[in-house]
Amino acid sequence: MDKTLLYKYEYAQKMLGTELEVLIKEFERKHGYMPVEHVKFRIKSEESIQKKLASRGYEYTAENIEKHISDVVGFRIVVSFLSDVYDIVSMIGRSTNLLIKKRKDYIKEPKDTGYSSYHLIVLVPIYLEGYVEYVTAEIQVRTVAMDFWASLDHKIRYKFQEEIPEDVQKTMLEYSEDIQELDRKMYEMNKIMSKYEKE
Repeated sequence: MDKTLLYKYEYAQKMLGTELEVLIKEFERKHGYMPVEHVKFRIKSEESIQKKLASRGYEYTAENIEKHISDVVGFRIVVSFLSDVYDIVSMIGRSTNLLIKKRKDYIKEPKDTGYSSYHLIVLVPIYLEGYVEYVTAEIQVRTVAMDFWASLDHKIRYKFQEEIPEDVQKTMLEYSEDIQELDRKMYEMNKIMSKYEKE
């Protein structure tokens, strides 16, 4: 990857990481509760970028990376309960330092394999000499159960690469429904716990 472009993505990663850290701490201070289990981040590898561009019919150029790949910088926020996902998404939406470009709720509309998560494409300001530039980044917000399933989903997709056989896809979808049911049960348990905390 071009050094100037890599610098921009590294800068955006630091800016977004700092912003998310501040937002999460402020959420905990305000609500007296820490919903986040952990946060992970990465810059997409050159090989992954090349494959993604090729799959979309684009050449590997700096212009095409900036124009067609929105998840070179990626953050994953893993939370405890289903309601926490939407609390964190709302928290990010209220940030005055980030602009939300696109939302995709794979919780309400899971993928064909049952993958669930909430994806945000955000514009992150980076302050260069004399001007501000916005860099796109992706934030995924999901529960621990969703994160477990996403890890398996990724491994299965990687194994088959081309197309997942119908019987495997059907089984994945069935098991993902079990994961979703577990999330719903944990959400109900959290509501019961909250009732006792108020007392």
